[in-house]
Amino acid sequence: MNSSFVETVTDPQADSAEIAALEVPESYRAAVLLAEEQTMFDGLAVADRNPAKSLHVREVPTPEPGMNEVLVAVMASAVNYNTVWSALFSPVPTFAFLRRYGREGGLAARHDQPWHVIGSDLAGVVLRAGPGVRKWKPGDRVVAHCLSVELEEPEGHDDTMLDPAQRIWGFETNYGGLADLALVKANQLMPKAEHLSWEEAASPGLVNSTAYRQLVSRNGADMKQGDSVLIWGAAGGLGSYATQYVLNGGGIPICVVSNAQRAQVCREIGAEAIIDRGAEDYTFWRDEHTQDPAEWRRFGRRIRELTGGQDPDIVFEHPGQDTFGASVYVARRGGTIVTCASTSGYTHQFDNRYLWMNIKRIIGSHFANYREAWLANRLIRQGRIHPTLSRSYPLGQVGQAVDDVHRNRHQGKVGVLCLAPKAGLGVLDHELRERHEAAINRFRTPDEAA
Repeated sequence: MNSSFVETVTDPQADSAEIAALEVPESYRAAVLLAEEQTMFDGLAVADRNPAKSLHVREVPTPEPGMNEVLVAVMASAVNYNTVWSALFSPVPTFAFLRRYGREGGLAARHDQPWHVIGSDLAGVVLRAGPGVRKWKPGDRVVAHCLSVELEEPEGHDDTMLDPAQRIWGFETNYGGLADLALVKANQLMPKAEHLSWEEAASPGLVNSTAYRQLVSRNGADMKQGDSVLIWGAAGGLGSYATQYVLNGGGIPICVVSNAQRAQVCREIGAEAIIDRGAEDYTFWRDEHTQDPAEWRRFGRRIRELTGGQDPDIVFEHPGQDTFGASVYVARRGGTIVTCASTSGYTHQFDNRYLWMNIKRIIGSHFANYREAWLANRLIRQGRIHPTLSRSYPLGQVGQAVDDVHRNRHQGKVGVLCLAPKAGLGVLDHELRERHEAAINRFRTPDEAA
């Protein structure tokens, strides 16, 4: 994309007609995986795989938006754990998802390509709106949530996450957000928070909505004031939003982190009960087959020391295999373990006596429906929930950005600049930003903050 195209798209004075008159390029730059390389890591442990080897930045053909679809000029995107899974071809290559989607025919057939444009976040500007789109027009400044649904079956009409055709855009579909252009459904779009830069606005989408559903929604833990909530990875991409929601909702976060720097970030957010798992050396597995209940008990005692003798009402679970046995053990009698993601492994083992005899509940939670995502985004726009962006890379360095998340080198979220020529652009509401500048920059690495 040339500079005049970007200048016109991002000009707040440009009207819809000017944006609509721009010539859409026949191809665009995107971070892609290649079907011919999906076996490249076979036989290699997941920890030893390098996403920089599988991710390529290259031109792909521009899709024409169909019925109820929108083409967005992407200013910035962000890295999520599903981006890591995609680039590592683990647990399965994403091309299986694209083939399955493509077999539905019609517009879905376009998604089955020998390349996969990944990425499940974006902030940008509507470039074209397809037939049937009424709410959005060229020039609208937007963010996108990642739920793609068809809603042709009755199951999805109470909670769209139950739609049998529910997919995660940029993971189970093509034309994702780590690119200069992206194709989304109109009901994925939400207004951009105008006190945030493009990369800041792009970063909350997936994790913010996921944390909202997992904790706040009636579809998740339905947290109430006074609840104590154990949050694993409380300074990470997902946990950093969970910590904010617990504090905003009148709850008591118990933050589990891996080092002193992350503990300090949680204190700056407002948390007081913090467990540095690295310093206190909790090891919940004796070996790869055997958990250590003595460590569960030691962990439980530490929690009660921090809470005045109370066990957690809610456990915010997402590491999975490494921590799930401990999570079930430490939740209070009648408490709730709400789980998603399983970044350390999908096979969860726990002692069922602590679940059944203490009448605890396990709730599975996956992303969010449009209403939940909209409400979560409203809190971002109001400055009540803040982005947790630590640093951003240009699209050409997307492999490094994904590897940072894979190796857990990051705090909060890692952003990717797409059409935005540099960080810090896109802010229109300077007054609201000034009131929240410190919170917005809380997770920034020193070089980014400078």
